[in-house]
Order: sequence, then C-alpha cells, then structure tokens
Amino acid sequence: MPVDDLGTPVEIGQPPRRVVSLVPSLTEAIAQSARECLVGATDWCTHPTDLDVTRVRGTKNPNLRAVADLSPDLVVVNKEENRELDVRRMRERGVPVWVTDIEDVPSALTSMRRLFTEALRREVPGWLERADVLWGTPAPASRGRVVVPIWRDPWMVVGPRTYTTDLLARLGWTNAFAEADADPQGRYPHVELARIDRDDVDLVLLPDEPYEFTTVDGPEAFGRAPTRLISGRLLTWYGPAMVEAHETLSRD
Repeated sequence: MPVDDLGTPVEIGQPPRRVVSLVPSLTEAIAQSARECLVGATDWCTHPTDLDVTRVRGTKNPNLRAVADLSPDLVVVNKEENRELDVRRMRERGVPVWVTDIEDVPSALTSMRRLFTEALRREVPGWLERADVLWGTPAPASRGRVVVPIWRDPWMVVGPRTYTTDLLARLGWTNAFAEADADPQGRYPHVELARIDRDDVDLVLLPDEPYEFTTVDGPEAFGRAPTRLISGRLLTWYGPAMVEAHETLSRD
C-alpha cells in the first residue's frame, strides 16, 4: 500500500478515475497531465482557465459533503494549505486522502513525482522532467536581497523554511527575512513597513496572491526599496508553474 508524504498509508485499489484536488497548484498539475480523472476542485483553482469540474469551496473551508457526493477515488491535499481536521473528517467518511508536504524546491519535485507515480499511477509528466532539469542547475551569482510581502494592513512577508524562499535562493536572491533570528513569528511574520522599505533591500516583489497587489495598491507605499509586481503563481505554485517560474525569473 502506498504512503503519502506524511507516511500515512492510503488505500488505492485501482488507478484513480475520480480525483478531487483541494490545492490550486495540484489541480493545475493533474489537469495538465491527467485531466480525465479530475472531477472536483476548489474555487481558488484558477489554472487551467478552461477547467470544468465541480467546485467545492476553498482550501481552508471545503464543502466536505460536496466532496463526498463526488464519490472520489482519491482526494489530494497539502499539509500547509489544507486543515488536518478536514483530512481527518474525509478519512472518517471512508474517502482516501493523499497529503503532500512541500517546503522547498527539491521536496516539491519529489512530492509531485510520487503523486503521479504512486498515487495516480501515471507516468512522470513531461513538465516534471523539465522542471527536474531546470531546477537541478547551480544557482547563479547573488542578485541581492529581496522581500516578498503577502499581505498589507497589517504587512506580512514570506519568511524562512518556505518554498518561496528556497525558490528565490535557487535563482540567486536572498530573502531578507529568511534568517531565523529575523523571524520570531514563524514562516510568514507580521512586520512594520519600515522593515521592508529600507536601503539594504534590492527588490520588493509584490505578488497578486494571496493579497492582490496592483499598480495602484502596493508600490505607492515604498519610497526607498524598488518594487515589482509579479504573478504569485510563479512564486508559490509547484507543478507546471515551476517550469514557467524558472524560465521567466531566471532571465529577469
């Protein structure tokens, strides 16, 4: 019996034909490489844009009755994005749940490979093979210090031990909030704007999720550090977005 990323055995009798994904990046990955088996996804699963499946609310508040009504052979979730309580309740209903655990680029590549080969029982997708090659190359010379806000009022930033921090490091960027002593509040600390907008920060990346920074909402707050709007998908989504992230961000 295969075990998920947390070491929990998951009974999967046959290659799953009905899969529900409660993680946007996993939804994109499955839709691109095994769309015929995907029957449900969250309201936040925006890629691919033409995905036509039943929506089951959000990652933190899925409609578990709607999930069960889809009679899934497998539900795929993520340790950070989904609640353990929901995983437990689905399993109590007899629904097989596969939990992914991703904190950096290598674990993302490994987790995605296991998802396809062990849980979905499919061949390794071409985009994953490409991602393995791209992210296996040495990091370039240092490009400077970067900060990635994920919310404002109050301001929150990406901190240490995160997929985003590792991804940026592999592109040559140092997260100014990656050091443990700079992050007493955990992986996504609340900080004052003055700690972000300072002379020793070379770039502030303003993503469009979870907070949607725009040309008129975000850059105007900074007077010292330069800013750049960026797709949050490139910074936080594992799956096919990993290829696009490397090809786009490594040349900018």
